[in-house]
Amino acid sequence: MAVSRYKGVVDALASDIRAGRLASGTRLPTHRQLAAREGLALVTASRVYAELQAMGLVSGEPGRGTFVREIALSPSQGIDQQIAAADVVDLNFNYPALPGQADMLRQALRQLASSGGLEALLHYQPHGGRQDDRATVARHLRRNGLPVGGDQALIVNGAQHGLAVAAMATLQPGDVVAADALTYPGFKVLATALRLELAPLPAAGQAPDLDFLEKLCATRRVRAVYTMPTLHNPLGWVTTMDHREQLVEIARRYGLLIIEDAAYAFLAERPPPPFAALAPERTVYVSGLSKSVATGLRFGFVAAPTTLVPAIERAIRATVWNAPAVMTAIACRWLDQGTVTRLETQKRDDARIRQSIAHAVLAGLPLVSHPSSYFLWLPLPEDVRADQIAAALMREHVSVSTAEPFATSAHVPHALRLALGSTNLDTLRAALDKVKRIVDAYTYR
Repeated sequence: MAVSRYKGVVDALASDIRAGRLASGTRLPTHRQLAAREGLALVTASRVYAELQAMGLVSGEPGRGTFVREIALSPSQGIDQQIAAADVVDLNFNYPALPGQADMLRQALRQLASSGGLEALLHYQPHGGRQDDRATVARHLRRNGLPVGGDQALIVNGAQHGLAVAAMATLQPGDVVAADALTYPGFKVLATALRLELAPLPAAGQAPDLDFLEKLCATRRVRAVYTMPTLHNPLGWVTTMDHREQLVEIARRYGLLIIEDAAYAFLAERPPPPFAALAPERTVYVSGLSKSVATGLRFGFVAAPTTLVPAIERAIRATVWNAPAVMTAIACRWLDQGTVTRLETQKRDDARIRQSIAHAVLAGLPLVSHPSSYFLWLPLPEDVRADQIAAALMREHVSVSTAEPFATSAHVPHALRLALGSTNLDTLRAALDKVKRIVDAYTYR
């Protein structure tokens, strides 16, 4: 078939979608029906839909068909963070802050300016942080149930950078990493950049399916598992001690590295011990202060087996060269003074209030969440499309994320992930009212 014929079919469908002649949510003909209608080979019809999907105009859903996307909604919604317009309520990203935090920063800067050794902050720091600062991080981790020394703690530029250097130091392009079927979008972006293959793990209740993981390891050469056992993003689960012990057993049997993401773990009171305490010889633990203190404070930390520390230090050198001196000085002061612990407690209380508001406003909807998390998961009824709901909410000046950025499998559920921590309580309540009204309108129309 001539290229012009194939491109003509793509261009005609794209034009109809962009002009609104094919409305969002429209189910398109099957691949076989399109081939028959347009006189194409079946493989060419599949190429037509693949190109339209790459253009962000359609989405293929296994077992259901190919549907026109809501093109007013960016396909990268939930991944590419952008500053929301002044009149848009952001329920997409979490950047929780408490009253008085700006004054806290102002005071910390004054203290830093009047302290001795200020000139040292103008120079390069050791890769992974100065010894005293690493010891401060280790003390913080020990208070949170992770018995590590300063030689195992490394300072990085936020938790996302921590995940990046952990993966760079321990994995190779083509390695298979098991990850939840719904997981943190930042790790998906990282896996793409490093050419890692993500193998999705389905959920089994409030945890990943470990029977599936074991079968996967028995049939494929899985190198690592990426997991969020405490305050999973986006599902909010905290896995049990039994579940953690079973995963450790599987990891030891098959030689898996465990990459433990604890970015939201501070929100759960008295959780089971982290994997880094249960299997310290094979776990890289990553967290930071973006959620517990402030997103603009790019301060994170990695705790790793001593055998991996040199490789992680090399990855830090290759990416940012060294720890951010001024931010590290402020963050370590707050860690030692108990400021971080106090903010963590206050934000747990704040998150509980926000969850209470969300459950009251969204009563009757099938919410999935943890009582002290800053987000919730809202599965949508059958035949209600998440992209249409998200676009309708954007027209009402409310930004939310669909499941697409979180999905690692071909099956993308129709659901919304609502971030609750980025606006004041009155604005949050009003925005959630819009969510409830619009979901009900699409459900019962």
